[in-house]
Amino acid sequence: MPGKYKQTLRACYLGLVTQAININLAPLFFVIFHDQFGLSFEMLGRLVLLNFTTQLAVELAALKFVDRIGYRASVIIAHSLSCLGIIGLGILPRLVSNSTLALAASVLTLACGGGIMEVVISPIVESLPTEAKAASMSLLHSFYCWGQMAVVMITTLILWVFGRQMWFYLPLFWALIPLYNLFQFMRVPMRELVPKGEEMSILELFRSPVFFLSLLLMICAGAAELTMSQWSSLFAEMGLGVPKVVGDLVGPALFAFFMVVGRTAYGMRGGAINLTKALRAGCLLCIACYALTVFSSLPFFSLLGASLCGLSVSLMWPGILSLSAARFPRGGTAMFGILAISGTLGCSLGPWLTGLVSDLSQNSAIVQNWSASRGFGLEQAGLRTGLLVGIVFPILMLVGMAALQRLSAGGGLNEAGNPR
Repeated sequence: MPGKYKQTLRACYLGLVTQAININLAPLFFVIFHDQFGLSFEMLGRLVLLNFTTQLAVELAALKFVDRIGYRASVIIAHSLSCLGIIGLGILPRLVSNSTLALAASVLTLACGGGIMEVVISPIVESLPTEAKAASMSLLHSFYCWGQMAVVMITTLILWVFGRQMWFYLPLFWALIPLYNLFQFMRVPMRELVPKGEEMSILELFRSPVFFLSLLLMICAGAAELTMSQWSSLFAEMGLGVPKVVGDLVGPALFAFFMVVGRTAYGMRGGAINLTKALRAGCLLCIACYALTVFSSLPFFSLLGASLCGLSVSLMWPGILSLSAARFPRGGTAMFGILAISGTLGCSLGPWLTGLVSDLSQNSAIVQNWSASRGFGLEQAGLRTGLLVGIVFPILMLVGMAALQRLSAGGGLNEAGNPR
């Protein structure tokens, strides 16, 4: 890659770190919100739903304005909104008497930034003159994992050392990253992904059954990843009874660690690995991880399942993006935007359904009997039942991958099963 584009690539890496802050910071405060502001499990799940449904709406809108105003203006707006929303998490609940409304407003703002980010960062990297596109995409998305791991570990350790009463300073600290990066994007060089006038229209994309399968796979990828990622901290602390510092470091932090291992390994060696087979293996491992987390009576094995789930989902999101880009080389911003919308829809539904099922299942006689027979508290049994929702998504993805391979055999893939 020409040296002048390396700065662009580094700014894109930080863009994914910003997205990791947008998505993962608030859930680390779920127990604090539950205790300090009295938010129920369903209300906490509603914050996650608000984040991703807002991203979904903004991604839909971005299909219209990103190509019109350009990648540079779009990505600067994305970082500005992310910065304001993250700052709001720490400031607004202390200024507004209705803390639920204050948190919702902050999440809404950062989610607007995250929605634009999802649409523009991947096509910016795809447009750069790199050789192994799938490996570059995987390496890009590994920085989301690095960001997630940093957010979890640093936030958790600061709360442990200085106490939970200092939590509202942490959003101000994390807001420095999007603030810095918006100035970076003001000056780095940019390229067009597809020359103007040559992009596929949205109607052309939707005429293809392969594209519909890609959308289903993105929904499943987002749901499988975020269901475990968003709830593992609260599950570890309230469901397994381990201290928060242990739950966060062994749950979300190890989840992110294993996810970054998978994405970085593929980013470094992607050309030698069959992407289709790797995705299929990830689905099988994901099913096993969810089952181990939910059904194990031993906290160690439940946390192990939650952590290894990060490895199982590591290639799902960037892998489906790469397969789709190879199949639709003229897809342009519209294709990446619609795929991001589908992934965000999965990110919304999975965690919200987990919270909803966790609350409702505690009134079920079946769950109450299971709770009594296994020695779980009713709240813990409810959380486990909610997490069981997540196992549906890798199963659907496994079926979808088989159908996708049949429909797109040979199209855009080399003999190793990777995008050309």
